Amino acid sequence: MKRRQLLRQGLAATGGFLVLRRGGLARAVIEACPIVRAQGPTLRGSDVAAHRYTRPLLVPPVMPRASVSYTLGTRFDYFDYYEIAVRQFAQHVLPPGLGLPPTTVWGYGSLRHPETFSYPGFTIEARWGRPVRVKWINDLKDPATGRFLPHLLPVDPTLHWANPPGGLAGRDAQPTFTGACEPGPYRGPVPFVTHLHGAADVRQESDGYPEAWYLPAAADIPEGYAGTGTFYDYYRRTSPLGHLWEPGAAVFQYPNNQPATTLWYHDHTLGLTRLNAYAGPAGFYLLRGGPDDLPPGMLPGPAAAPGDCDCTGPMTYEIPLVIQDRSFNDDGSLFYPDTRGLPPDLADLYIPRGDIPPIWVPEFFGDVMVVNGQAWPYLEVEQRRYRFRILNGSNSRFLILQMENDLPFWQIGSDGGFLPSPVERATLSLGPAERADVIVDFSRVRAGAAIVLRNLGPDAPFGGSMSTPADPATTGQVMQFRVVPATSADTSTPPHRLRLPQLARPGAAGAVRRVSLNEVSSAIDPDAGPRAALLGTIEPPPEAGTPRPLFWHDPITENPATGSTEIWEIYNFTMDAHPIHIHEIQFEVVDRQPFGGASRPPEAGETGLKDTVIAPPSEITRIRATFNRPGRFVWHCHILEHEDNEMMRPYHIGRVPDDLPKR
Repeated sequence: MKRRQLLRQGLAATGGFLVLRRGGLARAVIEACPIVRAQGPTLRGSDVAAHRYTRPLLVPPVMPRASVSYTLGTRFDYFDYYEIAVRQFAQHVLPPGLGLPPTTVWGYGSLRHPETFSYPGFTIEARWGRPVRVKWINDLKDPATGRFLPHLLPVDPTLHWANPPGGLAGRDAQPTFTGACEPGPYRGPVPFVTHLHGAADVRQESDGYPEAWYLPAAADIPEGYAGTGTFYDYYRRTSPLGHLWEPGAAVFQYPNNQPATTLWYHDHTLGLTRLNAYAGPAGFYLLRGGPDDLPPGMLPGPAAAPGDCDCTGPMTYEIPLVIQDRSFNDDGSLFYPDTRGLPPDLADLYIPRGDIPPIWVPEFFGDVMVVNGQAWPYLEVEQRRYRFRILNGSNSRFLILQMENDLPFWQIGSDGGFLPSPVERATLSLGPAERADVIVDFSRVRAGAAIVLRNLGPDAPFGGSMSTPADPATTGQVMQFRVVPATSADTSTPPHRLRLPQLARPGAAGAVRRVSLNEVSSAIDPDAGPRAALLGTIEPPPEAGTPRPLFWHDPITENPATGSTEIWEIYNFTMDAHPIHIHEIQFEVVDRQPFGGASRPPEAGETGLKDTVIAPPSEITRIRATFNRPGRFVWHCHILEHEDNEMMRPYHIGRVPDDLPKR
């Protein structure tokens, strides 16, 4: 049976993650290999839900700068400079009523301000036209001994991944394993590289390329390990800031010359993003000002200001919300599957005996909803308007948000900035990595009311249409709003009266490029479930319409000319919807068209600029983009489990240099 059939029959979702089962097939299991059976989280989401809405929401504070100017050569260039590290620490994610210790997580913080390390990270406040320079530091090591810290979660070493144990010759590759049994999880030093999601017109060396990772500058890196990725070495030689790079760190710069919008930063290491991000490191990057922003006072505010220490929401009327799903164990630790979960009679399909990765799972769905690093928080809101910048930071989960009292969302922006005009919406659909800038008006809600923000999205892969909603007792609830009387007059403009800035759009397209979304099954047993998800192209005539799946290491097929505008037709040949993210650019959604059917226009919240678009199954999703800055970037599915197992491809804008590392 196919995966979708299994899901529909309720056989596949157990313990908060996807387990694939198939009966009636006898196989010899090698007795010498230990049988690893799928185990769910030891703390049930329903047990956590019994203590929900007992803690106030935390509003991420502002990340402190290291300095505000720097001398470069003979010019005095002004920019904001940060030194931001990722570290391991303990934080209370679960409600205190459970009586559990804090959860060990990873998170970003200012190197010079140890108290700022948090999950999620503090917010970087950026101004239009003023560059931001960040020294990103991989500090995943024991502060007392200087020794590296292994991953909190099970790393599958059979994928095409960063692979530090491979050394210089075998890094950024899929290793070959011999022997009878599948390898266990990798326990070595963790590679890391940060990507600013949604940043446009960024030089390639500052984009967080998946093969530009680096290990921490630990005292015990094993001999023979590669300390950096292939492209880290290349960019360190070619970047104007390369002389500032050092062991365990890289320096990136963001020009901030795009429209004001909501961006976010997170890890992007090859084959590890799902685990590195799940452990906690992520944060908002809010770009303000410029010709494509509104004057101060028109929108609800203020936001959190630098130095604010009371981060529970009072007197803050612009609030970023990152919504994620997680699962936990009964000691408070994060849970993530340590096996693919095939039945014992199919265990010989695992690498190295077969071709299915033994630890990687196709998707992950947690059973606890976490907002701004806390499970099921509440927020006191005054009887006035609020601006929420909402990010779906989940690995695989699609969200369909709705206020339980049908209070509408007024959406004013999406990934790349403001919409052409405000849109009143009863529900808000967000795929992983998508953002929505919304206004919610609580002024006519009675004081004392409690409103639950619901999630109607499924606890399973999203098919592009309304399917079985999330469990209403757990993942069907996100957070609670508690309405209190207003403490001051609301002088912001009612959303239906707003006149939003009109953003420049890509021009007429000079070319149409056809790409494909694909899923490949085991070559040994196609019914055992997917072994990878792949991007690709569409074969030219006479095989027109036939997908050509491609792997990460295959030669580049997307090579738009510098300054060109193209329409990309994204053909989805899989059973699930995929959130497709293209680095370096903001694009516009043109339309969608079912295979063999008529096209339809973008959804109401997609009429602005986007960097991530939902591509429904058995449909063509068309986008239009201009490619201005030359360099190598990537495009990929933002279901992180897919991205980590081949559903990512490099693309190059302009001429491909002769001195690039060989693939």
